[in-house]
Amino acid sequence: MNSFDQVGEDTEQALLDAAAIIDRSERIAVLTGAGISTDSRIPDFRGPQGVWTKNPGAEKQSTIQNYVADPEVRRRAWRGRLDSPVWSAEPNPGHRALVRLEERRKLHLLITQNIDGLHHAAGSNPERIVEVHGTVREVMCLGCDYRDPMQVALDRVRQGDDDPSCFTCGGILKSATISFGQALVPEDIERAQVAAAGCDLLVAVGSTLAVYPVAGVVPLAKSEGASVIIVNGSPTEMDHLADVVVSGSISEVLPRIVG
Repeated sequence: MNSFDQVGEDTEQALLDAAAIIDRSERIAVLTGAGISTDSRIPDFRGPQGVWTKNPGAEKQSTIQNYVADPEVRRRAWRGRLDSPVWSAEPNPGHRALVRLEERRKLHLLITQNIDGLHHAAGSNPERIVEVHGTVREVMCLGCDYRDPMQVALDRVRQGDDDPSCFTCGGILKSATISFGQALVPEDIERAQVAAAGCDLLVAVGSTLAVYPVAGVVPLAKSEGASVIIVNGSPTEMDHLADVVVSGSISEVLPRIVG
């Protein structure tokens, strides 16, 4: 019995086709979304069990205008950070498969929409990771350049400070993530686009490919002649652009196509 026998016939062929494309590719750009981390017990946002699906108020906390204007929104956000599943999450085989891709000297750049830091925890080279939506593992001040590990601020919350302010300037603190209403970092988007334009294969993993501008790396890579593989648990908005679509549990199928 080979490693593909546990999946359906169509998926088996897609796995074989995707593995063959990876084998012959030399400069691979990868885009990951929330789906790669769901098997690490970190819920996505808009899926059936998503954070915002189950708790619409959580989306309000992710809007910068509400966060800045309403102390109660900040207090709820800090309480939510205390109990975040991120702190107990471990990288799954999907994350580790991308480390393997790097070990094979094929990975050029890992572009992630995720804020959980699990690519770092899995052992991916930080110099090859672009976190376009920032990271929840750091805290930042909205008024100055202060940054620190998130746990520094969470320790203050545990000690009773339900809306901690900046040590340096007294400004509002938040996670070092990009909230709705905040601009993405131009250098990160440029780096992602340059990688997409120069790769020979783009692999999109665990993303609905509905959030721009980062989703635009897929058609950009395709227009420049790269192959495209999409790995996801459900259909995406760009399946029609893919040379191969692999459907299934990412932590199961991604290691099989990376080799």
